[in-house]
Amino acid sequence: MSPSHPHTPAELPDGGPPRPGPHGVVPRPAASARGPRVAHRVAAALVGLGLAVGLAAAPAAGATPAAAAAEPTPPPPVVAPAEAHTLDRPDVEAWLDGLLPAALENAGIAGGVVTVVHDGEIVTTRGYGYADTGTTGGDPVPVDPERTLFRPGSVSKLFTATAAMQLVERGDLDLDTDVAEYLDFDVPRNFDEPMTLRHLLTHTAGFEERIDGLIGTGDESPVLRDALATEPPEQVFEPGTVPAYSNYGNALAGYIVERVSGVPFEEYVRRNVLEPAGMTSSTFEQPLPAGLRDQMSNGYPSAADAPGGFEIVGTSPAGALSATAPDMARFMLAQLGEPGAGTLLTPATRELMQSPALDESTLGTLAGAPGMALGWFDESRNGHRIVGHGGDTNYFHSHLQIYPEERTGIFVSLNSTGASPYATLTLRESVLHGFTDRYFPADAAPAAGTVDKATAAEHAALVEGSYVASRGMHSTFLAMLDAFSVTQVTARQDGRLLFTPGPASAEPAVYEEVSPWVYREVGGQRTVAVRVEDGKVDAIGFEGAFAMLPAQPERNPAVALPVLGVSLLILLVTVVAWPVGAIRRRVRRRALPQGAPSLPERTGRVSRLLTRIAAVAVLLAAGGWTATVLTVMSLQDVTELSLRQLQAVQAVGVLGLVPAVLQVVDAVRHRHGWRRVLGTLLVLLALAGVAWFAVEFRLLAPSVSY
Repeated sequence: MSPSHPHTPAELPDGGPPRPGPHGVVPRPAASARGPRVAHRVAAALVGLGLAVGLAAAPAAGATPAAAAAEPTPPPPVVAPAEAHTLDRPDVEAWLDGLLPAALENAGIAGGVVTVVHDGEIVTTRGYGYADTGTTGGDPVPVDPERTLFRPGSVSKLFTATAAMQLVERGDLDLDTDVAEYLDFDVPRNFDEPMTLRHLLTHTAGFEERIDGLIGTGDESPVLRDALATEPPEQVFEPGTVPAYSNYGNALAGYIVERVSGVPFEEYVRRNVLEPAGMTSSTFEQPLPAGLRDQMSNGYPSAADAPGGFEIVGTSPAGALSATAPDMARFMLAQLGEPGAGTLLTPATRELMQSPALDESTLGTLAGAPGMALGWFDESRNGHRIVGHGGDTNYFHSHLQIYPEERTGIFVSLNSTGASPYATLTLRESVLHGFTDRYFPADAAPAAGTVDKATAAEHAALVEGSYVASRGMHSTFLAMLDAFSVTQVTARQDGRLLFTPGPASAEPAVYEEVSPWVYREVGGQRTVAVRVEDGKVDAIGFEGAFAMLPAQPERNPAVALPVLGVSLLILLVTVVAWPVGAIRRRVRRRALPQGAPSLPERTGRVSRLLTRIAAVAVLLAAGGWTATVLTVMSLQDVTELSLRQLQAVQAVGVLGLVPAVLQVVDAVRHRHGWRRVLGTLLVLLALAGVAWFAVEFRLLAPSVSY
């Protein structure tokens, strides 16, 4: 599931403040967080097969300061409303009713719910639009704010973290003990540093992302242990050092709850979280129990589309919750520790869970950016402490925030992705930020920076470069996504940094250094922190569970995309030219040499034929990988057989280097003329370019798990 940040590839059970990308169940446009944006860029690059692809991508990946992007317009500064608003039912309902009906219609979203709590009470629960639009027959069914079930996606991770913290509170679990003490199977380890429950709950266990089995449909619930023990993701970062949002890590925490408590995860959460909080219409069970099925909202790609089926999350702790808005309000009240609300944790444990869980001892200067608590994201705004979590499935998009000091919380959930990839992200941000700015405005402008201009310019020059997301697939064929999803950071003359696109955004953004290695968005409130080791940038952290890492030189899109684009263009032109040439010779009645061919001639013909086969194989593989990536990023399964077949076709292209070399040697040795020598040499280089890309980006990796 994807957090509602930009991160990830499709939309995964994630968390974090709204952003284009994948805290939720589906790889989203993150990651970033990648998703529709990444998938579309992959398709364009591979299907284009052209020089334009390579040359157009190069500036985007390695642009000069002047060409990197048009100067973005800073967001308007947050100021207190002209008149104070009272956080009570009439005012909140008037505001929501004035905002959401039109916003849902404009965004192509079928329906949604919002609930607000304050001072120990549910202020309001509002429903908008339709739980069933009637597109498949029957009358439309409006959202019932009291009864309709929604899928909060990765907001489920807060329930998993709460369950784990209950066991920590009882002494059954320890935050800083290696999780191997609690598991009955081995997880990948590439570092000697212990992997702890603290790391799992803060997305710093070091796992790469996995998409296979993340979410699907059907009438059977996956077995949690099987889902975690089969083809687990690689550990690619030292624990505690690099934020990298991980559905697997949170689900592993859920399995530890199951192992230590001795009851299935879904049953433990029902007994110890849902029932004590009074959440009588909510469940982690998949499919839904019979008594709740008629309350479930349909999920839609957009309001104009037919509904999808009930989504089965492969690892339930990461995003399987189904809940009503009133139940989510009760959960917020319990997390705020309100009198009369269900008791889930002691005040001390609750405060520990909502406080920063990592510091400079492992994160270094990355600790200067908003960080992770134990399951919660720091989403503070206007000087008010806010913790929250977002979530996305294929169809549902949600976010929950609580204000511990103000005894306030808000939850919003939508049942459609909408007419554009970022429709729900924009709408959720309008609700969440609008709520904060209306009822908890900033008391004063942010403090001015303390870094002098000379130091800021020196730091900016060091940060400038190309970056890829820490949350991603590093050891599988989906590593190719790094070549199509890069953030370019450009140092400006005034010492500010231009991010293209901005962190947690689809648009460029300018940041200025406000304290050593900590940058704030100009005109905004987002903050990033830079970590430098041995005089080089090691990582840029933002939004708690996300980071950008310097692109490896060999994987820099400024290199990879031109090589791939030019190579595919050469092979495409070559494949088209061969039959065209044959037709021209036949039309002109240019007879082939008579008599039996000599051994060198026969060898030359064979090498030409094999080279042509290799060129065709490369183009077929490019089309096949494009279709595969688009399928995977839409969270549809791809069989191992089809992936192995693709690898076989790709391997034919790699093996074609041998006859291609023989062709070049033959053309030079027999002095066939510079045109033929150049042509054979270009084909050889094109095959070599694609072969390098296939090896570097793991298209031929022994494992085809994803």
